[in-house]
Amino acid sequence: MAYIELNINKLKANYNYLEKLFKKHDIQFSVVTKLLCGNKLFLSELLKLDISQVCDSRVSNLRTIKAINPAIETIYIKPPAKRAVKSVVQYADISMNTEVKTIQLLSEEARRQGKKHKIIIMIELGELREGIMGEDFMAFYEEVFKLDNIEVVGIGTNLTCLYGVLPSPDKLIQLCLYEQLVEARFSRHIPFVSGGSSVTIPLIFQKLLPKGINHFRVGETLFLGTDLYNSRTIEKMHSDVFKLFVEIIELSEKPQVPIGEMGQNVEGQTFEFDEIDPGKRSYRAIVDIGLLDVEEGHINPVDEDISVVGASSDMFVIDLGDNGKNYKVGDLLEFRMDYMGVLRTINSRYIDKRVN
Repeated sequence: MAYIELNINKLKANYNYLEKLFKKHDIQFSVVTKLLCGNKLFLSELLKLDISQVCDSRVSNLRTIKAINPAIETIYIKPPAKRAVKSVVQYADISMNTEVKTIQLLSEEARRQGKKHKIIIMIELGELREGIMGEDFMAFYEEVFKLDNIEVVGIGTNLTCLYGVLPSPDKLIQLCLYEQLVEARFSRHIPFVSGGSSVTIPLIFQKLLPKGINHFRVGETLFLGTDLYNSRTIEKMHSDVFKLFVEIIELSEKPQVPIGEMGQNVEGQTFEFDEIDPGKRSYRAIVDIGLLDVEEGHINPVDEDISVVGASSDMFVIDLGDNGKNYKVGDLLEFRMDYMGVLRTINSRYIDKRVN
């Protein structure tokens, strides 16, 4: 059976690296757990680390986290849907918001639950995902400060996730200036300037991060060691905290070119094989993972002599060449994954989850 494996020691090493980096620069580091898809096994191992605050975009995941460790501070990192307000207040200590009417509902629900709900207000800085426009933010804060059961603990922004707009020093300075304007205008202290994410980490190395940025939300770099700004792995970090193992369920020497009239496959794709000798053969393995679990472009074999040559809903086909390593039915093939590969395989209920 195919399975994804979490390497605990490599996760700890990545966490300790980031913890030391952020502490050196007086930055609070919040772990984004959405990659783990609420998996209790993986979350339990993660929360054994010295983590004080986590972020997630699914209320059900926050509920699982609170069940494991009720004391940990949780952040809901997308604007809450109206129908989710009750559970957001119940399981998220902090939520990120962009709509006054939603915050009013959060205040009413917090009053019913006997709480004061904390919020971070998101500002639009060019990525065009969530965030209020700069010309509206003063009036926005004025309305929010009137609410009795709401405590504004931060100002934040999101970059890179939709269109790839990078967090330049100028944009982050702009965020810091917004925070200073709010504090001056309303005589309120805003503890968090949450402008940091995995893609912002290289600005620390380059000494380009504005001093006012004091809160980071980091997931991908923790779990994959990624320098997103430069598309590489950060030195001294691990890119293979997670690995995928799939089992060979058929292995035969077959032609490399399909035989018969060609049409579309299950994804609506058509193929041409003009440059391949019709008589050429190779060993081909079928493995027990398919497009239902992960897209082939997000996984790569550790063995560089083999390659994925096709996929259907429940099976991938692997070209083993001349099978120089003598693979056989029942053997496991090991794969590295990018962020979306890890996310998809963890989210698949057909892929077993293991810890090493």
